[in-house]
Amino acid sequence: MAAEFFRISGLDHIVAERGPVALRIMVGGQLRKLRLAAGIDAGRAGAHIRGSHAKISRLELGRTSFKERDVRDLLAMYGVFEDAEVQSFLEVVRRANQPGWWHRYSDLMPAWFETYLGLEHAALSIRTYEAQLVPGLLQTEAYARAVVALGHTNAETGRRVELRKRRQELLERESGPTLWAIVDESVLHRPVGGANVLRAQLEHLLYMCDHTHVTIQVLPFSAGGHAALGGSFTILRFAEPELPDMVYTEQLASSLYMDRPDDVEDYRRVMERVSLQAETPDHSREILRAAAAQL
Repeated sequence: MAAEFFRISGLDHIVAERGPVALRIMVGGQLRKLRLAAGIDAGRAGAHIRGSHAKISRLELGRTSFKERDVRDLLAMYGVFEDAEVQSFLEVVRRANQPGWWHRYSDLMPAWFETYLGLEHAALSIRTYEAQLVPGLLQTEAYARAVVALGHTNAETGRRVELRKRRQELLERESGPTLWAIVDESVLHRPVGGANVLRAQLEHLLYMCDHTHVTIQVLPFSAGGHAALGGSFTILRFAEPELPDMVYTEQLASSLYMDRPDDVEDYRRVMERVSLQAETPDHSREILRAAAAQL
């Protein structure tokens, strides 16, 4: 049945714990399955809802909200006519269109980063390699303020730091994700905000090493060349089978999301190699402690 997987997966749980972005991706994936099963190409489907191939692509990837009229028209085109199924599907669409907690900060960030926040909120596990800065989920308020101040006006700083603190709440959620962070050793010696701010940040990392769901490794200078020299990236994994693993990379004014299995596997192999080149979590604690003592 067209809407069966929504009922099986536990819609209320997904909305409460994973958020609307995860739900949008699931809705988009289901629309794609229905389209392919009906033997209809994306161009024809786009024209049917007064759009294009690109519009169908955005809908099926969950990168945009849904208009109920478009969904009704697509379901009819794909052969879904039973009223109970259509209404069930539309109820999921309404929930997928609800704004996430981060919506109140939408004036501060581009749409592509809003998408990332939704995915981060929905993740079962987060693996990240950071070459330049402490990962946002592990930053202290003072360190975050210093980072934000590098590229934004004072008037925006307070709310941007508040946004970062709200992101970090997911680590304290009972069903929150695991975080495995690998940071380049250079991050421990870059005095963002000054020596005192960096020292407090390193002490916070030591504290977070004891968090049940957090693993921190330091990639030392002595590792020399390594597989992640191309830059920072994050791999997100989700509990729901309808949500594919995803790789996120960020540039100065844009981002890239990759969910093709081959691409994800390439980055997973890189992460595995870097984790082997990095110091063990226990030895990484000692490196953090020594770096803090030098400040």
